[in-house]
Amino acid sequence: MIKGSIKTTGTEPVAGRGQSRQVCQRQSTDRVTLVAIARQAMIDRGLEPDLTSAGRKELAAIAGPAQATGNLRDLRERLWSSIDNDNSQDLDQLTVAESLANEQIRILVAIADVDALVGKGSALDGHASRNTTSVYTAAAIFPMLPEVLSTDLTSLKQDEDRIALVVDMVFDAKGSLVSSDLYRACVRNRAKLAYHSLAAWLAGTGPVPQRIVETPGLDANLRLQDVVAQRLAGLRHCRGALSLETIEATAIFEGDTIAGFGLDEKNRAKQLIEEFMIAANGVTATYLTSQNFPSLRRVLRVPKRWDRIVELAAGFKEQLPDKPDAVALEAFLTRCLTNAPEKFPDLSLSIVKLLGRGEYVLDLPGGKPPGHFGLAVKDYTHSTAPNRRFPDLITQRLIKAALAGSPLPYSIPELTEYAQRCTEREDAAEKVERQVLKSAAALLLSGRIGDSFDAVVTGASINGTWVRLFQPPTEGRLTLGFQGLDVGDPVHVKLIHTDVVRGFIDFARD
Repeated sequence: MIKGSIKTTGTEPVAGRGQSRQVCQRQSTDRVTLVAIARQAMIDRGLEPDLTSAGRKELAAIAGPAQATGNLRDLRERLWSSIDNDNSQDLDQLTVAESLANEQIRILVAIADVDALVGKGSALDGHASRNTTSVYTAAAIFPMLPEVLSTDLTSLKQDEDRIALVVDMVFDAKGSLVSSDLYRACVRNRAKLAYHSLAAWLAGTGPVPQRIVETPGLDANLRLQDVVAQRLAGLRHCRGALSLETIEATAIFEGDTIAGFGLDEKNRAKQLIEEFMIAANGVTATYLTSQNFPSLRRVLRVPKRWDRIVELAAGFKEQLPDKPDAVALEAFLTRCLTNAPEKFPDLSLSIVKLLGRGEYVLDLPGGKPPGHFGLAVKDYTHSTAPNRRFPDLITQRLIKAALAGSPLPYSIPELTEYAQRCTEREDAAEKVERQVLKSAAALLLSGRIGDSFDAVVTGASINGTWVRLFQPPTEGRLTLGFQGLDVGDPVHVKLIHTDVVRGFIDFARD
C-alpha cells in the first residue's frame, strides 16, 4: 500500500497498449490524486466538473427551500422515511404504507420537487442538462446540482417540510396494481434510514435502528412496506425479471489513502426501494400516456448476444430457447443461485455484460416502447431521482404540466435530443466512474507486479479482452494470451503493468 504520496512510472511497454507515457513523480494524497484524475476524465468526456459563474450567481440568490403554493395536499403527518446509502444526503424519495380492506395495501412514494427551485432554462438547469447525471467517483462526488441544493434545499431531509410529487399506488394481496394517482403534496421525513442497518433489522440479524425506536408506529409501517416489496418482487420474477447479483466494488479509504476495496451487495432494504421505484416509474409512464403526453422511457432491448447466453447456460448443463426469453432466463438464474451460489455473482456479471446497455428513448402518444427486458416491465421511465438524474427532472416537469393542464414544457425535437444526450452522458459518466475506480485499483496494486490472480472474463471484443479479479474485485485488460476467451470464461492471470493516471491495469494469461 502506498502511504501519503504516490510514484507512478508507467514505463513498461505492454502488448496491445503501445508504449506507455512517462508519468512525472508527484507528491499528493491518494484522494487528491484521484480527484484530479476524475476532473480531467470528466473534461475529456465532455462533462463539466464545475458550476458556471452564472449558476453560482443563481445559487446565491436562492434563500431557502421551495414554499408551498397552489392546491397541495398536506401529508406531513404520515410516517414518511427515506432509505438510502449510509452517507447519502441527496435524498430524492420517501416512502410510507397504509393497510386497506381486502388485504390491499397503499404505498406512497414522495419525490423531491426539484423543479420548484431549479427552473427550466435557468443557468442551474443548463449545467444539469449538460452533464445529465451526478458522477459518483471513488474519491469524490460531482453532483448534477450543487450540494447546497441536492443535499439540502431540494433534498427530502429528516425533520424538514418539503414539497413533493407523490405517486399513490394500491396493490392487492398478490402484488398487482389495483389503482394509482399522482399529485403534489407537503411531506416531512420522519427518519433518515440506511440500507445496511435497516436490512439487518428486517432480516432479524441486527438491532432496530435508533430512529425507528424513536418514531412510534414506524417499525410496523416498514414491516408493511417490506411485505409489499416482497410481493412485487415475486410477481415481477414470475414475469421474467432477472435475478442478477453482480459484485459492485467500492474503494475504501483510511483518511485520504486508498486502503482496499469492499463489496456493495444487494440486501432486503435495497430491494424494498428498488421495487417501489420500479412501480412508481411504471405508474408515471402510464400516467403521461393517459394524458396524451410524451415521455422519456428507460428501455433495455432484447439482447443481441443471446447465443452466448445460451452457451453459458449449457456450461451449467442447462438449455435455453434459441430466441430471447426472459422467463426462461430467470428460471435458469434462479436454479443457479440455488445450486451454485458461489458462481452466481460471476455468472450475473457475464449476463449483465451480454444483455447490453439501457438507453433513453422518446415515447410519443400511441407509440409502442420496447420495454425493459431485464426488469420485465413494458412501461418504465426515470422519475424518482431528480436531484441526481436529468431525465427524472424532465419527467417531473412533464408530470407537473399534465397535472396543471398546462402545455408541454418541451418540444418533441427537444425531448428527442435529450433522450440521446442523456444516454450518451450517462455512458460518459459511467466510464469516468470506472476509470477512477481503476486508477484507485492501480494505486492499490502498483506494488504487486508479477503476482497471479484468479479472474473471470467480463468483456471480449475487437476492442480488447477484460477480466475481473476475484480478490481484490477489480477489472483490467488481458493484453497477452487472450485468444479463444469469451465472456464468462474463468482464467488465471498475472499482473504485468499498472498506470495510475490512465487507470490501466494489465494482465497476461498465467
